[in-house]
Amino acid sequence: MSKRLVALGDSFTEGVGDDDPTYPNGVRGWADRVAEQLAVGEPELLYANLAVRGKLMGQVLAEQLEAGLDMRPDLVTLYAGGNDLMRPSVDIDALMDDYDKAIGRLVESGATVVVFTGVDGVEDALFRKMRGRVAIYNEHTRVIAKQRGALVVDMWAMRQLRDRRMWAPDRLHLNALGHTAVAVEVLTVLGAEHQLTSTSPGPRETLSVRERRARNLQWSREHAWPWVLRRVRGESSGDHIKPKRPALEPVRQP
Repeated sequence: MSKRLVALGDSFTEGVGDDDPTYPNGVRGWADRVAEQLAVGEPELLYANLAVRGKLMGQVLAEQLEAGLDMRPDLVTLYAGGNDLMRPSVDIDALMDDYDKAIGRLVESGATVVVFTGVDGVEDALFRKMRGRVAIYNEHTRVIAKQRGALVVDMWAMRQLRDRRMWAPDRLHLNALGHTAVAVEVLTVLGAEHQLTSTSPGPRETLSVRERRARNLQWSREHAWPWVLRRVRGESSGDHIKPKRPALEPVRQP
């Protein structure tokens, strides 16, 4: 059983989109859910989550890798690169070379390492345009994991994540349903017993063209345009955010 779990990454691992004021940073997320389930079978489990929203891969590796290794974890989750893929230009091969080295160091430390593929955004007009980039990222991830001996959570194959109802209103982050689905998959990949259930949001509603247009305009005003403005200003949503669990601590049950 794992006794030291360290989660590294960006908003996905921090838990953004799964709002809960009773958790640090006001978010819960899949990593907290995984830790809570693992702690049922291993009450002495210690858990740290160093992930911070808005971080590029280079920032994740520079700011979190050494700190994570210093904690001598026996289980590490790592996801980074999603924010890089949304930039106007990105050298995916160079990006994944750095990722490969980081995953290698984590595996060499003796920890079980879990990495993730990106989600297939085929049903979203915006993210459909990124499918090529995400597919290349995913192939690199699978090859690295095979060569390094890491475990892979294949979110590309999780068809339920194509459903927008699994996502927060900003369409960039999973909501509680989405984070729970990912937590179930992580625990399954680890072969861990758990009590989580991935719930379907039910039948999809039928929207008229006018209704879809209205929702898209609302999303643009409330989420897309502020995101663009931050990029223009060189700002990040994580500029003033601290890691939610910067040190290894016991896991409380919800």
